[in-house]
Amino acid sequence: MTGLNYFALAVPFFLFFIALEYYVARKSGKPYFRFESTVANMNVGIIERVTDLFTVGAFYYFYDFLHTRYAIFDIKPGVLMWLALIFATDFLWYWYHRFGHKINLFWGFHVVHHTSEEFNYSAGTRITIFQSVVRTLFWAILPVIGFPASMISAILIIHGLYPFFTHTRLIGKLGWLEYFLVTPSHHRVHHASNEQYLDKNYGDMFIIWDKLFGTFAEEKEEPVYGLTKQLNSYSFLWQHFHFLVEIWYAVKRENTISGKFRIIFGNPAAFDPEIRNKAEQKFLSDDRVPAGSRRFRNYVLAQISFTLALLFGLLLFEHQLSMFLQVSAALFILITVINCGAILEQRKWVFFLEFARISLVLLTVFYYYPNPKLIIVLYVMIVALISYYSYIKKQYLTLVYGNS
Repeated sequence: MTGLNYFALAVPFFLFFIALEYYVARKSGKPYFRFESTVANMNVGIIERVTDLFTVGAFYYFYDFLHTRYAIFDIKPGVLMWLALIFATDFLWYWYHRFGHKINLFWGFHVVHHTSEEFNYSAGTRITIFQSVVRTLFWAILPVIGFPASMISAILIIHGLYPFFTHTRLIGKLGWLEYFLVTPSHHRVHHASNEQYLDKNYGDMFIIWDKLFGTFAEEKEEPVYGLTKQLNSYSFLWQHFHFLVEIWYAVKRENTISGKFRIIFGNPAAFDPEIRNKAEQKFLSDDRVPAGSRRFRNYVLAQISFTLALLFGLLLFEHQLSMFLQVSAALFILITVINCGAILEQRKWVFFLEFARISLVLLTVFYYYPNPKLIIVLYVMIVALISYYSYIKKQYLTLVYGNS
């Protein structure tokens, strides 16, 4: 069929390898997957795919604008130029990645990739829109040098695909490839919180930069994954914004401009870890359902399955869908992943997210089929919610969590 966006096939492509790794790990008796962590990882990956829908084109035109206006050389595609571009892309990534671990503000954008306490292919999907924007600014030098946007975009697909396969514990060391490529062994070191592994192995495709600039470490003892102070949260929102909130609190308590500047652009290693306790007390309430039945897992699994199918359809038929429908579907997916993260933590306020999703669906249908009955249905829902709030909420929480 014409008009289809075949980049949507990336969704089943990545899912296949995540499922394959899960199957092999389970057959081997290796506990490399946990339900809550895997769902949290995939939630981040889902939203990254959704945001690509609205940003990839903008990034392309940004590169094209720079190339058209400011290119120093007029580089044409050729074997040597493709090789030069892949090395230049990875070299710039190395420095973007290194700054992402050395500067608080950039760490606030990158930290979500490291919050997973597991290391598997699902963790490889933990890329955020913040990271995409920042690394695009680093790569902006490529069109200025003279590489056209079409070449850059093609290389970035390869450069984005390769590191997904380095996020696994099933593959050991790879012999002579360890000398110049980033392998799963190298990247396990990067994701480890062991003291001797901190701030090591920043390369994405080539490990030569780490060896050249003194940031290489070989995998010797078993890595412990996650942060040095674990987040202990599956919340989609908190995983994304917790460190930015911590920076905000740290900046507020500083009295001097120079002190505030040092916090924003200082080293995360020197950041006061106690600030997180203050941020958690403010933003993470204890409004939870007591631990009981685990039936919510089935509900979360059903939501994730439906969301992945919706995401695939949204991407595949992107060029045939109106902007209104694309935005509505994107909002529905965003609310759903927030909902799934909150359910994993057994939060009570997921009740309001359900109401928001239903309202969004009704309003979207009304936009295309303006039947007054839909507005009446929404009105009745609001009246019922107000009139029987406590009862409806209790029944909903019992249905989802198995207790109230």
